[in-house]
Amino acid sequence: MEWENKRIAVVAAKWNSFVTDDMLSGAVSALRGKGITEEHIITRRCPGSYELPLACKMCIDNLEVDGVVAIGAVIKGGTPHFHYVCDAVNRGITDLNIRYGIPVAFGVLTTDNVEQAMERANTEKGNKGAEAALAVCDMLELEASIQK
Repeated sequence: MEWENKRIAVVAAKWNSFVTDDMLSGAVSALRGKGITEEHIITRRCPGSYELPLACKMCIDNLEVDGVVAIGAVIKGGTPHFHYVCDAVNRGITDLNIRYGIPVAFGVLTTDNVEQAMERANTEKGNKGAEAALAVCDMLELEASIQK
């Protein structure tokens, strides 16, 4: 597949930026590693994970992208808020995939504690932002193989 002309948006939540910043970097590095040019990797920030589905939709509607990587980190606290946010983000990202027919990767950590989140964002131990970016690429390759 020729990657030079693929346009990928990477949308990262600002909330828990001590985790999402590393995931964003990992996603961009993974896309560059596939051969996607820097000018075709569009990065945007939204307030938190709850806002990711709408931010991704805005990118789809306005930026003519081939795929989107949604990056966030929801860390469990002492209230049920965690469950509501995780459910809403999961449902929103799923709906975008079905509605638009372009890959929107779920690069959202849902962890019990900060340590788990930091481990999953670590660029040396398997950055989940990079994994989500590669999932978008895999889906684009799958689409190309089906359309042939």
